Amino acid sequence: MATESTAGLALVSTFCPDRVGLVSGITSHLFEQGINLRDATFASLGTGAEFSAVCELPAGLTVAEVQASLSSLPVLAGAEVKVTPFAFDPQPGPQAMVTHRVEVSGGDQPGLVARLSEIFTQFDANIVRLDAQTLPDRVGERYVLRFSVSIPAERADVCLSAVANTAETLGLTCRTEAL
Repeated sequence: MATESTAGLALVSTFCPDRVGLVSGITSHLFEQGINLRDATFASLGTGAEFSAVCELPAGLTVAEVQASLSSLPVLAGAEVKVTPFAFDPQPGPQAMVTHRVEVSGGDQPGLVARLSEIFTQFDANIVRLDAQTLPDRVGERYVLRFSVSIPAERADVCLSAVANTAETLGLTCRTEAL
């Protein structure tokens, strides 16, 4: 797919030092160019920050022009900016419908994300969103994992029990919420 295509979908990705005003600066600039945001995410990652969005470009605006204009923004000084055509269907499929939210917290352990995500795989559950953070706590640090998942209804109870049992075995707490 050519990067000079017009009137279509693009994936906008930025990575830079975290600072106040990033989301506002990026999204305001995209809006001023007539770009409509579809799915979008933002996260602080240590002292860095990442913004990604599927964007609908107006006719005549190329991904190269969007990348150049974003790269020139003061709020994105020193950022890695990448704008590419988005070749996937922007409409979420049935596996993107979040049925449950799961939060596991406690002490960080090597392989924890891999271990828990494997449980979801065993029950044909799709992880739609994942957020993992190390947070300060009264006694040091606390690692918090938040999964937004799509679990087949007939497997939900046993899947969530497996996640909770694994968390308990590891000395972690687990909370679940059905949506």
